[in-house]
Order: sequence, then structure tokens, then C-alpha cells
Amino acid sequence: MIKFNNRTNLMEAIEFNYLLNDVKDPNLYRDVYPYDEIPKVTFNHTRVPIRMPDDIFITDTSFRDGQQSRAPYTVDQMVTLYEMLHRLGGPQGKIRQSEFFLYSKKDREAVYRCLELDYEFPEITAWIRANKDDFQLVHEMGLKETGILVSCSDYHIFKKLKMTRKEAFDHYLGIVKQALEVGIIPRCHLEDITRADFYGFVVPFAMALKSLSNESGVPIKVRACDTMGYGVTYPGAALPRSVQGIIFGLNHHAQIPSEQIEWHGHNDFYKAVNNSSNAWLYGASGVNCTMLGIGERTGNTPLEAMVFEYAQLKGTLDGMDPTVITEIASYYEHEIGYKVASNTPFVGKNFNVTRAGIHADGLLKNEEIYNIFDTDKFLNRPPLVSISAHSGLAGIAHWVNSYYQLKEEEAVDKNSALVCRLKRFVDQEFEQGRIGIMSDEELANYVEFLKSNGGVL
Repeated sequence: MIKFNNRTNLMEAIEFNYLLNDVKDPNLYRDVYPYDEIPKVTFNHTRVPIRMPDDIFITDTSFRDGQQSRAPYTVDQMVTLYEMLHRLGGPQGKIRQSEFFLYSKKDREAVYRCLELDYEFPEITAWIRANKDDFQLVHEMGLKETGILVSCSDYHIFKKLKMTRKEAFDHYLGIVKQALEVGIIPRCHLEDITRADFYGFVVPFAMALKSLSNESGVPIKVRACDTMGYGVTYPGAALPRSVQGIIFGLNHHAQIPSEQIEWHGHNDFYKAVNNSSNAWLYGASGVNCTMLGIGERTGNTPLEAMVFEYAQLKGTLDGMDPTVITEIASYYEHEIGYKVASNTPFVGKNFNVTRAGIHADGLLKNEEIYNIFDTDKFLNRPPLVSISAHSGLAGIAHWVNSYYQLKEEEAVDKNSALVCRLKRFVDQEFEQGRIGIMSDEELANYVEFLKSNGGVL
């Protein structure tokens, strides 16, 4: 069957016949994933078209996947962070959903309290075990959607579930039908998709989901889970590792609409952000993230990173308020006790702090030279300079202006008497064997000493 595609303005084949390949032995892709060697990236030079959806958005799993790698949040912490997600996502709800466990009394209390806030976004969704009692729990709590684990690689099907592909296929479809029976939208988590037989299991299963969706009128969703972070975005890379191949296949071959496709990435190979952006580009509307990237092993895609990826790709924040990102990071550090690495983009203490004197000289002349964007405007974080042995006069001048908030005619330059006195003080410290940077308190105390002894600020 062919159909005219309004996005590409071309006639396209839309009916495909991909059948479940019920193999006797598991396909573990040992040529790509030899366990005693580093995984391989293979190429078949197949390219697929960029087709970013009209509507792209972020979903959050901080209270589900993110919570599996750390001490549980308190109810108050979850409610406070949920409120922050609401403000960050803005009136258009660009943080579209937030996913919660329902098993403990504390989790359920957090859900109830968040529901009482009556926010349209982020919509609260669940993640449950695949049984009828749990579906009923979702329904009783007034939630419309839940995640369901449908592991799709032979590693999981054969080695963990001890099933054949056909048994897993039928089992999963039965679970989805149970969700539909109680009026719950199923979100099928295609676990370990980057080690799965894409055309032998994933696409046939997704096509079966599409048929169920058509029959029921319920928008069954699929979450492509790169559980081990194996996904790659290299042009021409082969499945099962090709992110664009996975998203295009779900969208084009299985005919799952973009708004029902979501990418869930992990950062084991430092690719979580790039893979998530790529999923948007090739047809997934949703990317699933956690605040600060907190998650199992190396973590999930950082939500704050995708806010700025969105802005770069769309040319607008569409109402998102990124200053809330700074509030989130501060809350994690000061209220939850989570230490954010100082060089973490957008949220680390030193993400826009320079120590090199030559860079500080550039900042002093024009902060655009060494600052990624107006971080004061978008994150309430003006660029700063840390004073070390290599900061130079320009670095000290920038520190004085920043610390004392001196603007325009009040600002000092690197030739001022105060800056020169501070430079001598700093040099003496490091000549005497100091290793660490100078703290703001030390420098401010020395300025006070100079003032009390006739110095001028």
C-alpha cells in the first residue's frame, strides 16, 4: 500500500510485512557485543531522513528510574521537585510528564500530594509490574497512563525471563490488553532495544501494538530504552545500535506516530545527550530524562541538558524557564545532600568559572568571548573567575567587579591600584607553596584589610 506523506510531499510505501522471527536460540549479536572485548560499531551505510516532529517535549523519570540509584526521596522532596519541574516546563508543558512508583505508602502519598496541585503539566504517570492488580491501583489513583516493562532483546527474553520470543510476544500483548480493559493508556518500555533483533522482534511487536491501538482507539505509546547506553548516531551505522535507525523504523515501518514514541537513554558511553537529541531529529516526540542525569550506573539523560538542546534545535525555549535549573541544582545540594560535580554543564559550581588569566582578560573586555551565552539571564549565574596562580591582573579585576557587583563606571580594570595590591597578595600566597585556589572570603578579607589601612575600593 502507498500513501501520500504530507511531511515529505512524496508517495511512500506504508504497509510492511515484518513477521516475528521465533528463533530457537538467542541472537546475542556476539560479533557486535563480544563480552570479553569492547563493543563494536558496525556500518551498513543505510541513511534515513531527518524528520523532527512538529511537537517535541521532555518527560521525567527522576522519581522512578532516577530513584533506583540513590536513597529514596522524602515525600516533601518529591513534591518540591515536582513543583520545580512544573515551573521549568512553562505554560506549554514542555516537561510533559513525570513518572512515579506506586508501591510504597510514601510513593502513593507523593503522587496524591502532587495531584492536589492540579497542574496540567507535568502529567503524573506510573510504572508498575505487569499484573492486573497493579493496573487497578493505577486506575484507583486517578492516573491515565502507566509504563509497562516489555524487554525486547534476547538477553532479557531468553536469559532473564526464560521465554521464547513467541512466548514473550504473546505475554506482552496480553498485559497490554489488560491495561486497555481497565482504561489505562499503556506505555510499553522496549527494554534493551539496542541489543534486540529489530526486524525480527521489535518491529513485529510494535506493529501488533499499532493494531491494538487502532482497534481500541487508545494511543498506545512505545519507549525505546537504550538500557546499556549502546546507541550511536554515526551516519550509516547499522542496527541494533543505530538510534536513527530505531526511531525511523518504529515511526515508518511500524507506523507508530511520533507523539507516541519516546527515547530513554543511558550514559554508559557518554552518549546520552547526543542520542536523545538524535531521537528528536529522526522522529521521536519525547525524550525521557532525569534531573541532573541521576540514574543507574552512569546515569540517565540529564533533563537540564535537553532544555538547552530543545532551545538550540527549535530556536526558542517555548516558555520554559531555565532559571529553575539553578534552583533544582541548589535544592539537590543544600536540601537533599547530593553533590553536583563542579564542572557539570549548566549546574556545576564552576561550569562558567574561568581560572586562566588570558581567559579572564577576555571576560573583562567582553564576557561573550569566554561565556557560552548570557548565563546570568538564563540561569541566574553570571560568569565568574576563580583566583589561582595563573589568574593574572585581568582575572583579579574580573573577580573584584563580579564579587562587589561593580558595573560600568564603577568597575575597576587590571591597572587599578586595588587590583595590583591584590595581585601581589595572591603571588605571595602561591610563592609560599599554596596549591588550592583563593577563596572569595580570603580575597574579601584582604580587601577589608586594605580599606582599614587606607586602601581604596
